[in-house]
Amino acid sequence: MIRTTDHGAVRELQLNRPPANALSPDLIAALRHAVESAPQDGARALVISGVPGRFSAGLDILLLLTLDRPAIAAMWRDLYALLRALALSPIPIAAAITGHATAGGTVLPLFCDYRVAAHGEWKLGLNEVQVGLPLPPIIFAGFRRLLGTHQAERLAVGGLLIAPDEAVRIGLVDELVSLDQVVSRALEWSRGLLALPVDAMAATRRSARSDLFELFAASFDMELEQVNTTWWSPEAQTTLRVLVDRLARKKA
Repeated sequence: MIRTTDHGAVRELQLNRPPANALSPDLIAALRHAVESAPQDGARALVISGVPGRFSAGLDILLLLTLDRPAIAAMWRDLYALLRALALSPIPIAAAITGHATAGGTVLPLFCDYRVAAHGEWKLGLNEVQVGLPLPPIIFAGFRRLLGTHQAERLAVGGLLIAPDEAVRIGLVDELVSLDQVVSRALEWSRGLLALPVDAMAATRRSARSDLFELFAASFDMELEQVNTTWWSPEAQTTLRVLVDRLARKKA
């Protein structure tokens, strides 16, 4: 589910779960392990990429609707652990957003250091509200950190998906390039950081991301309990199943 390629000191983790790189419990666990183990393997920076035209469609709703309560609780706990691994990574992480990045597909880049995205007719954003799920507080905090309060509220409350041009204009992504250059540009950005004096760059990075360290220092037990309760609410379950039925009819 993850293709690992070492480009010198920069390790690329390519999401590889066809057809849409949807986040299953197994993919969440594998990506967390890959992020956490990379520094131990000698990597000095990471690039997380997708496939051409698709970064990630977010949580695999079709699969998750078949799971019981303990399995869903474990999934949310593991997702929070993955976000923590991204946010607190001792090495820089660039997201190479190669196409559609909805819901969880936008969540992952929020906690990376830099976001390079492809030009094109595709969308990104946090559309959880559209499928009956309130945006989890930890995710909204990461969204607000990038966009500021007004833009984060506008997009999150409306569950809006936006085009790459708007995303770079408001700061949701840092840079747009052609699709064939997304990964190479993310690698170039990573190497640029690694060319700087090591201790000075690392210390300044820790200071710049100290708010994320504070955010993830708190216990998430109560928040996870609320997220789980919301998942099983009648509104969320009904809306999610309507969505799945609609997608099934389109495929038929």
